[in-house]
Amino acid sequence: MRRVLLTGGDGQLGWEVARRAAAAGVLCRAAGRADLDITDRDAVRRMVGETDWSAVINAAAYTAVDRAETDAAAAYAVNRDGPAHLAGACAEAGVPLLHVSTDYVFDGSKAAPYREDDPVAPLGVYGASKLAGEEAVRSLCAQHIILRTAWVYGVHGHNFVKTMLRLGRERDRLRVVDDQRGCPTAAGDLADVLLTLAGRLGAGQAPESAFGTFHATGQGDTSWCGFARHIFALAESRLERIPAVDPITTADFPTPARRPANSVLDCDRLARVHGLRLRPWKDALAETLNSLLPPQPLPG
Repeated sequence: MRRVLLTGGDGQLGWEVARRAAAAGVLCRAAGRADLDITDRDAVRRMVGETDWSAVINAAAYTAVDRAETDAAAAYAVNRDGPAHLAGACAEAGVPLLHVSTDYVFDGSKAAPYREDDPVAPLGVYGASKLAGEEAVRSLCAQHIILRTAWVYGVHGHNFVKTMLRLGRERDRLRVVDDQRGCPTAAGDLADVLLTLAGRLGAGQAPESAFGTFHATGQGDTSWCGFARHIFALAESRLERIPAVDPITTADFPTPARRPANSVLDCDRLARVHGLRLRPWKDALAETLNSLLPPQPLPG
């Protein structure tokens, strides 16, 4: 059985990796922040060096996009320095590193889906700090996979789906941005991809082409407004009421950090090189809602 070290084990993605690991044939050591602060280089070196790991998965990240604008030091400590410490320790130990990154490394101005080799131009501190983390991983650890994803949601932690369900219970009408597009991604589906890749890399026979940067999101794209409307359409029979969802523009909902208008990622390289592709986002959303909102019992 492959032995994998997971950082960020208490986040929504890390939680899914940890709970799916055994079924994937992986013995996972899930380290939350209380177990391992990735900004502490010595602690990282000790944990990476203490066991003959097959791979390390870094799912730890500073993800408070708006707060990062005034908390840049903390964002860079986690999103740049942490991956650098992990990459250095993995290189020293000869262990492959799988690092999760983001669509926010792009500025969203492209009219078509973003490919891995498109120019990067982050709009804010969060995206810039994640890009710096990517660059550190590439420069310090040859055996790496950087997996960029977007619009992640799941049954654990804070995310758009759970926020919409909560607001839908509180309000009759919601206003949701309709001019930003992306690919909703189920944390469980992304976790399955990470575990599959970790298992393969841990075999020690991965070709050079297996490494590098890849995109991994749910299939299909939508706007935030379209995402919200589909959530409520699927959940209609299990909620006491369904709010009206009104489309608004980004300008109607100003935030401290700018968001990319186009967050759609082209995932063909992951399919071509590794034979992996996530499900259509609507299928994955239906499964997630079944977990969050169990079906109502039949009367009688």
